[in-house]
Amino acid sequence: MSSGPDDYEEPGHQGASGRVVPVYAFTRGRTRSAGEELPIEALVTATELALQRERDPALPVEWRTIIGMCSGPMSIAEIGIGLRVPITVARVLVGDLTNAGYLSVHSAGTSSGDEGPGQAILGRLIDGLRAL
Repeated sequence: MSSGPDDYEEPGHQGASGRVVPVYAFTRGRTRSAGEELPIEALVTATELALQRERDPALPVEWRTIIGMCSGPMSIAEIGIGLRVPITVARVLVGDLTNAGYLSVHSAGTSSGDEGPGQAILGRLIDGLRAL
Protein backbone atom coordinates (compact mmCIF):
# COMPACT_ATOMS: atom_id res chain seq x y z
CA MET A 1 0.00 0.00 0.00
CA SER A 2 2.81 2.44 0.77
CA SER A 3 5.84 3.22 -1.29
CA GLY A 4 9.35 3.54 0.03
CA PRO A 5 11.99 6.10 -0.83
CA ASP A 6 13.17 3.90 -3.73
CA ASP A 7 9.74 4.23 -5.36
CA TYR A 8 9.83 7.98 -4.98
CA GLU A 9 9.50 10.21 -7.99
CA GLU A 10 10.80 13.67 -7.09
CA PRO A 11 7.97 16.22 -7.16
CA GLY A 12 8.54 18.89 -9.75
CA HIS A 13 11.42 16.96 -11.26
CA GLN A 14 11.56 15.88 -14.87
CA GLY A 15 14.39 13.39 -15.36
CA ALA A 16 17.85 14.74 -16.08
CA SER A 17 16.48 18.01 -17.45
CA GLY A 18 16.14 19.47 -13.93
CA ARG A 19 13.38 20.74 -11.71
CA VAL A 20 10.22 21.92 -13.43
CA VAL A 21 8.74 23.49 -10.29
CA PRO A 22 11.05 25.30 -7.84
CA VAL A 23 11.00 23.85 -4.31
CA TYR A 24 9.64 27.05 -2.78
CA ALA A 25 6.45 26.50 -4.80
CA PHE A 26 5.70 23.38 -2.71
CA THR A 27 5.35 25.62 0.34
CA ARG A 28 4.01 28.68 -1.49
CA GLY A 29 7.14 30.52 -0.42
CA ARG A 30 6.61 29.83 3.29
CA THR A 31 9.61 28.99 5.45
CA ARG A 32 7.49 28.03 8.49
CA SER A 33 4.40 25.90 8.88
CA ALA A 34 1.26 27.32 10.42
CA GLY A 35 1.61 25.10 13.49
CA GLU A 36 4.32 24.34 15.99
CA GLU A 37 7.94 24.53 14.79
CA LEU A 38 9.16 20.93 14.60
CA PRO A 39 12.78 19.93 15.21
CA ILE A 40 14.48 18.20 12.28
CA GLU A 41 15.04 15.07 14.37
CA ALA A 42 11.33 14.74 15.21
CA LEU A 43 9.96 11.36 14.17
CA VAL A 44 6.68 11.25 12.28
CA THR A 45 4.40 8.44 11.15
CA ALA A 46 1.39 8.36 8.88
CA THR A 47 -2.02 8.24 10.58
CA GLU A 48 -4.87 5.92 9.61
CA LEU A 49 -6.49 8.82 7.74
CA ALA A 50 -3.29 9.29 5.74
CA LEU A 51 -3.01 5.62 4.87
CA GLN A 52 -6.61 5.65 3.64
CA ARG A 53 -5.96 8.67 1.40
CA GLU A 54 -2.37 7.91 0.36
CA ARG A 55 -3.28 7.47 -3.30
CA ASP A 56 -5.98 10.17 -3.40
CA PRO A 57 -5.24 12.35 -6.46
CA ALA A 58 -6.84 15.30 -4.65
CA LEU A 59 -3.80 15.43 -2.34
CA PRO A 60 -0.65 17.13 -3.64
CA VAL A 61 1.91 14.65 -4.95
CA GLU A 62 4.50 15.68 -2.37
CA TRP A 63 2.00 14.99 0.44
CA ARG A 64 1.26 11.53 -0.99
CA THR A 65 4.98 10.87 -1.26
CA ILE A 66 5.64 11.85 2.36
CA ILE A 67 2.72 9.73 3.55
CA GLY A 68 4.18 6.77 1.68
CA MET A 69 7.59 7.36 3.24
CA CYS A 70 6.11 7.53 6.76
CA SER A 71 4.50 4.10 7.06
CA GLY A 72 7.17 3.66 9.76
CA PRO A 73 8.84 6.34 11.91
CA MET A 74 10.92 8.78 9.88
CA SER A 75 12.64 12.00 10.91
CA ILE A 76 11.98 15.31 9.19
CA ALA A 77 15.64 15.36 8.14
CA GLU A 78 15.26 11.95 6.48
CA ILE A 79 12.14 13.15 4.68
CA GLY A 80 14.04 16.15 3.33
CA ILE A 81 16.85 13.89 2.15
CA GLY A 82 14.40 11.45 0.57
CA LEU A 83 12.56 14.26 -1.23
CA ARG A 84 15.81 15.99 -2.19
CA VAL A 85 14.53 19.30 -0.82
CA PRO A 86 15.95 21.66 1.80
CA ILE A 87 15.12 20.74 5.41
CA THR A 88 13.07 23.95 5.74
CA VAL A 89 10.80 22.79 2.90
CA ALA A 90 10.45 19.32 4.45
CA ARG A 91 9.65 20.91 7.83
CA VAL A 92 6.87 23.06 6.31
CA LEU A 93 5.37 20.11 4.41
CA VAL A 94 5.48 17.86 7.50
CA GLY A 95 3.91 20.65 9.59
CA ASP A 96 1.11 21.04 7.05
CA LEU A 97 0.49 17.28 6.99
CA THR A 98 0.49 17.17 10.80
CA ASN A 99 -1.98 20.07 11.03
CA ALA A 100 -4.23 18.28 8.50
CA GLY A 101 -4.21 15.09 10.60
CA TYR A 102 -2.14 12.99 8.18
CA LEU A 103 1.00 12.63 10.32
CA SER A 104 1.63 12.02 14.02
CA VAL A 105 4.72 13.55 15.63
CA HIS A 106 6.64 11.47 18.17
CA SER A 107 9.11 12.85 20.66
CA ALA A 108 12.71 12.03 19.83
CA GLY A 109 14.08 12.58 23.35
CA THR A 110 16.60 10.28 24.94
CA SER A 111 16.20 8.12 28.01
CA SER A 112 18.64 10.35 29.91
CA GLY A 113 16.03 13.12 29.84
CA ASP A 114 18.26 15.71 28.17
CA GLU A 115 15.66 16.18 25.39
CA GLY A 116 18.30 15.71 22.70
CA PRO A 117 18.01 13.22 19.87
CA GLY A 118 19.03 9.64 20.63
CA GLN A 119 22.17 8.03 19.24
CA ALA A 120 20.18 5.86 16.84
CA ILE A 121 18.48 8.90 15.31
CA LEU A 122 21.73 10.79 14.93
CA GLY A 123 23.33 7.75 13.31
CA ARG A 124 20.48 7.49 10.80
CA LEU A 125 20.77 11.21 10.01
CA ILE A 126 24.51 10.95 9.43
CA ASP A 127 24.08 7.86 7.23
CA GLY A 128 21.43 9.69 5.18
CA LEU A 129 23.63 12.73 4.72
CA ARG A 130 26.58 10.59 3.67
CA ALA A 131 24.39 8.85 1.07
CA LEU A 132 23.95 12.16 -0.77
